[in-house]
Amino acid sequence: MNSIRLSVMGTVLFVVTGAIATVDVDRPQVFVAVSLAEFAVGTVVFAWAFLRAVGRSRTETIGIGGLFFGAGSAPRPIQMVLVGSFVVQTVAAIVFASIRLYTSVAFGVLAPMWSLGFTGLWVASHGSFPPREPEPTRAAQRATARGRDGGSRAPRTEQDAG
Repeated sequence: MNSIRLSVMGTVLFVVTGAIATVDVDRPQVFVAVSLAEFAVGTVVFAWAFLRAVGRSRTETIGIGGLFFGAGSAPRPIQMVLVGSFVVQTVAAIVFASIRLYTSVAFGVLAPMWSLGFTGLWVASHGSFPPREPEPTRAAQRATARGRDGGSRAPRTEQDAG
C-alpha cells in the first residue's frame, strides 16, 4: 500500500474514532489505542523517511520543509493530500482535546506523527530535489578564508596601507 493511501486512511480512522470518543465519554479506549498506534507507527515511518533522505542527500540538496511538507519537492496535488492529512489530524486532535479537557482524549495530539511520517516517506521515495553542489577543495576553502580575513592580500591603496 502506498504512503498517500495510508496517510489518508489513518486520518479517516483517527477522525472517526475521535468523534466517537468525544461524543461517548465512556468509550475513549479505542481512540486512545488508535492515537498511540498512529504515534508509534508514525515515529518509525518518520525515522525511515529520514534515513532514506540521508541516503539521497549525498547527491541531492534536501531540506526539512521539502522532505516533511513536500515544499517544492512533491507535485502540488500530492502535497495537498499529504499535508492536508497532517492538518486535518492536527486540527481534529486539538478540537477533540479541547472538548474533552483533562481526559485520555488528549492522547490524540500524538497521532499527527502518522501523517507527518508518511508524508516524509513519500517525498523521500518519490520527491524531486535539486542536485547537490560539489564541495570545494581544501585549497579553495583556504583561499576563500584568506580572502575574507585579509590574510595574504596586498592593500589596494595607500590609504588602506597606512
